[in-house]
This record gives sequence, C-alpha cells and structure tokens, in this order.
Amino acid sequence: MSNFITDQKWRYATKKFDASKKIAASDLETLKEAIQLSTSSYGLQPYKIFIIENAELRAKLQPAAWGQSQIVDASHVIVFANIVNFGDQEIDSYINNLAETRGIEIESVKGYADFMKMKINALSVEKRDVWTSKQTYLALANLMNAAAELKIDVTPMEGFEPEAVNEIMGLKELGLNASLIATIGYRHNEDLTQHYAKVRKPKSELFINL
Repeated sequence: MSNFITDQKWRYATKKFDASKKIAASDLETLKEAIQLSTSSYGLQPYKIFIIENAELRAKLQPAAWGQSQIVDASHVIVFANIVNFGDQEIDSYINNLAETRGIEIESVKGYADFMKMKINALSVEKRDVWTSKQTYLALANLMNAAAELKIDVTPMEGFEPEAVNEIMGLKELGLNASLIATIGYRHNEDLTQHYAKVRKPKSELFINL
C-alpha cells in the first residue's frame, strides 16, 4: 500500500507531454488489461475503449478537445465511449459470456439476466445513458492507477465537445458516445506543473466519521 500512495503522490494531470517518447507495447498491454479488469455495475462493462495512435485522427480531434496539446503530443489517446440505449441485447451478450467463461448453463443464470433487464429497462433512455457514462469513470480510475505504477503519465479529460468527437469518430453510428478522454505518455521536462505541490482538502475536512 505504501507504493500505491507513493505512486498517487507522483502522478498529476500532465499538461505537456514529450512527443518523442512512446509507450512500449508491453506496457500498453498492461494498461489495457487494467482497464479490462475494472469493476462495473453488474459486471456489464457498458462501454467501448478506443486507443488512438494515428496522428491524422488525433489532429482532427484536437480542436474538439479545446485545442489541448496533449491530444497530439501524448503517446496515445484513449477515448472511453459509453453504449447508448443499453438494453437486452447487451445483457444477453454478457450472460452468454458469463455462461461460457464459467462453464455453466445459461438457464442457471436466467433469473439474474431477467433481474438486470427489469432494473435497467425501467430507466429512461436518458438515465441509462447517464448510467453507462458513469461506468467509464471506473475504468479510467484503473487506467490511472496502473499507469502511475508504471510511471506512465495520464491526463484525464472532460474538456472536449462530445458531439464533435462522436462525429469525427463515427461513434453515433456505432451506438456509442464519447464520455471521457485520457491522454497517456511521458511528461515533458519543461512541464512546470510536475513540480507543483499537490493540493487536496485536509483529511479533517474531507472525511466525516459517523
């Protein structure tokens, strides 16, 4: 745990990446596995993850991300896209995967499937979309924690225009919506932000013991 706390103190939202440094394929696979293993509601993982290295696509995305330099300078850009109008089809796909992975009959988990469908379908489409979008934040947390251990920098971004990103990447046609962006790579030695003291509320103000 001491290493985890040390890693958290090391990480920060990188403002300037070193464009000459690229993440090794093995480290990228570790980050992908960390995202894959993220917790999610019911275990449904109601999102898709786009890992973008293509320079031309990133140049198109930069204006939609308020012109932030990290989009083009980082080693990779990750777009977390939540599934819109999540419903029976996605639940059935999850149940099939569950049954196959655990070597059990689908009928044995039919009750669980029906329960999920009842709860999720009771939500309006708007509320379902908010719910699936929230799940991407859990996946982002795993990415950030794993990256910090590998001493890979991550800048999580809500500062972008989702509709513009959706259009550039053709996400709407895929039934997806850009929920979060994270740029990953290595901090530039000119990024003065890395030397700033981390500002957080004191524990006495943040925590309430009951």
